[in-house]
Amino acid sequence: MTFNTLNRIITFLFLCSPLLSGCVNTTVTTNQTSLPTDIYLLIGQSNMAGRAQISPDSMGLMKNVYLLNVEDTWEPAKNPLNRYSTVRKHISMQRLGPGYSFAEAMQIASPDTAIGLVVNAKGGSSITEWGNGSYFYQEAVRRTNRAIALGGELKGVLWHQGETDAEESEYLDKLIELVGRLREDFSNPDLIFIAGQINDTPLVNAQIAQLPKRVRNTGFVSSEGLVAVDRWHFDAQSMKIMGQRYSEEMRRLQSSKE
Repeated sequence: MTFNTLNRIITFLFLCSPLLSGCVNTTVTTNQTSLPTDIYLLIGQSNMAGRAQISPDSMGLMKNVYLLNVEDTWEPAKNPLNRYSTVRKHISMQRLGPGYSFAEAMQIASPDTAIGLVVNAKGGSSITEWGNGSYFYQEAVRRTNRAIALGGELKGVLWHQGETDAEESEYLDKLIELVGRLREDFSNPDLIFIAGQINDTPLVNAQIAQLPKRVRNTGFVSSEGLVAVDRWHFDAQSMKIMGQRYSEEMRRLQSSKE
């Protein structure tokens, strides 16, 4: 039995458990007339993967929002959104992240637009592990290209990472390199890239805030006022606020390009 086969079996058993997933069937036939037109790539480490508690009101299928699944096809999205990441930790660790409220807010702002999410985060990963030629990076690009091939356009990238690099004084340089590489590999020099600040880490957060001043069509979202349940991970309400901030920044940058 291959690793991928075993991983799919474990994922299936977990998602079908009434105690862990709400016993919601994840095998849903996608309406082929509603395939996503706006695609977003969500990458980073544990907060992007989702570590907050999923409340009952956040367990259902999302309206007009789709998730790229393990077969690299679209299915209606539901939490946890990082379930199909090819680089994630165990499925039991995947919970609520900012992608949920981000997609929800984007869909509300444009009700006739079908949103497609490619979520491929990995808890504990450093920005170096997302470097050129790395498995994490290659998988993010590969899955996104598969999503694009199904139809639709990559509208932006959401990045939330930095906890592992809390003492990295050259974080901004590495982040700028990542932005440039993504734009080159997706043949889109104007691809929107938004980075989210992390919890109570002035060194990294100050560098993240400088990104829009250094690279055009980039933005950042503040972590000011958010609440963490431990040193690094935001609680559910803060995750939702963070996702809404991503949405506001994404729509602002998209409007400025029009």
